[in-house]
Amino acid sequence: MPSAAKIEAVAEIKKLFEGSSSLFVTDYQGLNVADMTVLRKDLRENNVKFFIGKNTLLKIAAKESGVEGLDEHLTGPTAVAFTADDPAVAARILHKSFKARELPRMKVFLVESQVFAGGEIKRLADLPTKEVLYSMVVAAVESPLTELVGTLDGVFRKLIGTVDALAEKRKNE
Repeated sequence: MPSAAKIEAVAEIKKLFEGSSSLFVTDYQGLNVADMTVLRKDLRENNVKFFIGKNTLLKIAAKESGVEGLDEHLTGPTAVAFTADDPAVAARILHKSFKARELPRMKVFLVESQVFAGGEIKRLADLPTKEVLYSMVVAAVESPLTELVGTLDGVFRKLIGTVDALAEKRKNE
């Protein structure tokens, strides 16, 4: 029979799973207290919750939340970073932190219910932020329109110049 504390812990973890669009399962072994403090601070500043918990409770909460594909990765020392915001931001922070120390390792991560191997985090970390991607899309859409307006403006300038020249010529005649 599970204790009340464990039931409450599973409910808390379940809320994290349900409130996140992306999560990163990591091995935190090899991080000292100072490194862990810096990592948690960086994640917290970017609205990423970093949770260290028992694998059994994580498995139960994931199952109850409908998150699949994590069971085989929830072994050994495990921490999970949960985010509802841009997953590239969390990936960038984790990758930078882990790369600098060469420890720990990323086990697996989920983005919009798709499971990715931990080694693929570099690809996600290298993506620009959402704001930069939005501006790139706007620029891609805007560029042809700007060129069209410039071309039409040039045609109308020539037409107006020709009409003005004809009007001046007739006026002088």
